[in-house]
Amino acid sequence: SERHVWRFAEAGRCLAATATEMGLQVPAFRTPPRVAGVDRTIRRAPDGSVLVSVRSRGRAWPAVLADMIEGVVVANGLGRSEAAQARNELWRATERIGDPAAVAAETPELPLPTAQTAARAAGDRRATSVREARMAKRQTQRA
Repeated sequence: SERHVWRFAEAGRCLAATATEMGLQVPAFRTPPRVAGVDRTIRRAPDGSVLVSVRSRGRAWPAVLADMIEGVVVANGLGRSEAAQARNELWRATERIGDPAAVAAETPELPLPTAQTAARAAGDRRATSVREARMAKRQTQRA
């Protein structure tokens, strides 16, 4: 469904922005994993990039989000205390995804909301900083 796709993509953007703010390596996210029968895979490329693949269809949203968050932790090889701190920050950053105010904005008659309009509907102005963080990251990669 469109809601399923929107939530997964929004979670990936939110986790990437938060990981960047925390100074962590940002993995790429995709769904589903190429390996049948697993919920999550993590693949490291020779260039150091990391791909986290998560099965999202047919699973509870908190389980999908937990696998995405754990993918960020594993991709960065964090120790016990750093991992706990990162998990807490990443969970806090994603708590509005799937929020009833944001989900209510997703109707078949209307186009899917952008991160900024969904955040506005939920009363959260954080989307602007997320967009600015993504833009800064792209500009840094191009330089």
